[in-house]
Amino acid sequence: MIGNYVARFFAIIVLSVGLVSCAAGIARNPVPQEIARIADIPGFSGVRIWGDQPLVNLHQYAQVKLRQTKSGRPHLFQVQNPSIDYLAISGGGSEGAFGAGLLAGWSKSGRRPEFDIVTGVSTGALAAPFVFLGPEYDDQLRKVYTSYSTKQLLSLQLVAGLLGNAGGITDNNGLKNIIAKYVNAEVVGAIAREHLKGRRLLVGTTNLDAQRPVIWDLGAIALRGGKEALRLVRAVLLASAAVPGVFPPVLINVEVEGVRYREMHVDGGPTAEVFFLPARVSISKTDRYFRGRPKRRLFVIRNGKLEPEWQSVNMSTVDIAQRALLTLTKNQGKGDLARLYLEAKRDDMEYYLVAMPEDFNLVSKEAFDREYMTALFDVGYQMGATGINWRKGPPD
Repeated sequence: MIGNYVARFFAIIVLSVGLVSCAAGIARNPVPQEIARIADIPGFSGVRIWGDQPLVNLHQYAQVKLRQTKSGRPHLFQVQNPSIDYLAISGGGSEGAFGAGLLAGWSKSGRRPEFDIVTGVSTGALAAPFVFLGPEYDDQLRKVYTSYSTKQLLSLQLVAGLLGNAGGITDNNGLKNIIAKYVNAEVVGAIAREHLKGRRLLVGTTNLDAQRPVIWDLGAIALRGGKEALRLVRAVLLASAAVPGVFPPVLINVEVEGVRYREMHVDGGPTAEVFFLPARVSISKTDRYFRGRPKRRLFVIRNGKLEPEWQSVNMSTVDIAQRALLTLTKNQGKGDLARLYLEAKRDDMEYYLVAMPEDFNLVSKEAFDREYMTALFDVGYQMGATGINWRKGPPD
């Protein structure tokens, strides 16, 4: 979700269309529309899918996951009606500190389950690898969300962003360095080991040329191993957090019949603030392989408030545009939560939703305000440690 300060930057971009209409774009060789559906990443075939269409090879995918689960977590097939848990983490910019704190506090309570599938978008994508790997990575979660401020994450490049080919009004070198620091070869190796147990770590981006969501299987990437796998995992995480126009997009090399192209990927938020599975994929299809029907639970963390937030808007063009963008993303996010609820009901899953508390009134002073994020992390931690008041349905 676009935070207040990021929304302000974005509003400036929207209002500067006249300035940038003649500006040069990023030099690249885009994938032609007619072959976009078959473009693949050299050496990493099959690690991603379109998020808005059913899996073509769903049966094969399910069989591989089932085989890995039987080998890596046989206890799920030895008990009657096993519990299987899933987690979806939304976008939210600096408000991702809430979800990070909540999960760390949940670990402290001793009640946090091991998740079969973890999904993340934007800031949720940055948290997802550490959540996927379990409570022993909670310290990394805390550091990522409480140790850095705006000047360490981004640098303003307004002229180059608006009139040049920088791709955004800030650079992403700070964020790129932080991802590289915490998502290292050891972390990627651990993700690969969990993938072999049948667990899945999925991250969403938006293919900007296609205007479509893309779901990346980070475990499948990690399983390939080596420097290229590490580089691609980092690139996908960076892309998922690249708010279009604010941060530069991430260009990913693909190939069709020996010809190289470059796809443009940005924040997954424009296509989905939060997601669980690709379109029309029913996870209950595998129930017959267990002893009795599994008890499935989908936990959803919304890194933001659910209710409308009153604000007297100044009669300024930028303030009005900023407020409209924030309203758009809030309501899109609520729609996504309702969609996940319907998917859960379809598959006979219990649905649990938690969001930022409505009475958290500290105001962020910048795009990534360390004091604000630390306070929000602490609020989430206390909620997780003392007992989370889960909602059993979507807002409204």
